[in-house]
Amino acid sequence: MTKADIVERVYSRMGGFTRRQAQELVESVFDLLKQSLEEGEKVKVSGFGNFVVRDKSERPGLNPRTKVKITLPPRRVVRFKPSPVLKKQLNPT
Repeated sequence: MTKADIVERVYSRMGGFTRRQAQELVESVFDLLKQSLEEGEKVKVSGFGNFVVRDKSERPGLNPRTKVKITLPPRRVVRFKPSPVLKKQLNPT
């Protein structure tokens, strides 16, 4: 599913919006999520899951082409942990 698909579904399910308004709404939500994660905040979507930014430290690596050992720089990564509700929906027993 792409962002355009999400916009289309919001437009079709929510009456009273134009496609442009639906697109602006979806863009605003994603911008808020990105801004919160960039500031290091945890984003918790009830019934869906949590997005958390983790800092990874510098670590040794290997160039796969040349097999030369290199040092990978520190970086920030986003982790997603699904909620129990989503897990149950994906794996009904």
